[in-house]
Amino acid sequence: MIMLVLGIETSCDETAAAVVRDDRVILAERVLSQIDEHRPFGGVVPEVAARAHLLHLDRLVGEAMAESQVAFAELDGIAATAGPGLIGGVIVGVTLAKALALVAGKPFLAVNHLEGHALSARLTDGIDFPYLLLLVSGGHCQLLAVEGVGRHVRLGATIDDAAGEAFDKIAKLLDLGYPGGPAIERGAAAGDPARFALPRPMKGRPGCDFSFSGLKNAVRLQAAALGELADQDRADLAASFQEAVAQSIGDRVLHGIGAFKRAHPAATHLVASGGVAANRRLRQELGRCAAETGMSLVVPPPALCTDNGAMIAWAGIERLRLGLTDGLDFAPRPRWPLDPLAKPLRGAGVKA
Repeated sequence: MIMLVLGIETSCDETAAAVVRDDRVILAERVLSQIDEHRPFGGVVPEVAARAHLLHLDRLVGEAMAESQVAFAELDGIAATAGPGLIGGVIVGVTLAKALALVAGKPFLAVNHLEGHALSARLTDGIDFPYLLLLVSGGHCQLLAVEGVGRHVRLGATIDDAAGEAFDKIAKLLDLGYPGGPAIERGAAAGDPARFALPRPMKGRPGCDFSFSGLKNAVRLQAAALGELADQDRADLAASFQEAVAQSIGDRVLHGIGAFKRAHPAATHLVASGGVAANRRLRQELGRCAAETGMSLVVPPPALCTDNGAMIAWAGIERLRLGLTDGLDFAPRPRWPLDPLAKPLRGAGVKA
């Protein structure tokens, strides 16, 4: 029998809803970006985000349900991001999901936002466990062995800032626009990635941890030394920064593949997810890493790398298959690590 789940995502600055079938078909999806609301501030303002979720979520859920031609009575469950994230927005999504589950008499599924990203490759490509995941976004930069639903082993993480946070800060420094990831990539297209000798943080060191704080500072110092920046200066700095990030992540991923394959020698998939995984230069570097180590690179389409309701619905399906449902007393969590046994993350850009 086909299983149907409604997924709701409100952890940051995308309001999203989707209806997904367990044969990996997305019947309907709605994603409303809040970029215009946050652009004047150069970053996400939690109160503004929560207000926008509250204003638009009911409509988006209604539109997704109408497009899917599925009635609430036909759903098998209702899933929502229950953390980690900006707690005001998370509460909005969880509250609506619980209300719908109560009225429709359906199971409620509290989904870890990070697990939504972690399982998205199973929605798009149907790959088997285990696989190595690079989760790289505005608030997260981690390498994880994904061994099953709710079974994740963290191999490495950022010791300071997340990669996406670094992209946003450098884009703001260079006056390239917001959000920073796409702005840096656009600027870098006309730039020379070899013009500035920027550091590759953590490259060559043991382990699988990341660092981007020193790289950010190096770009800041280089920009200050140039004085008034010409357009070509901005493009070259963007390209040099993007190249440094890609090479730094590539080095860490190679270390991660080694550690992962020692535990899972028969595994063959390297997965990248999260908003920064949409960066084309990073994808090229990850493809090189996979080819060098006999792995297959799997990256969901850009729309499913960034925050979306389909990944939450799919994670709900995965949980529902195992009988993992949640009570209506489940409390939203601002922090919710995928690997509870790993040491706590304390970096400035960490939201896990």
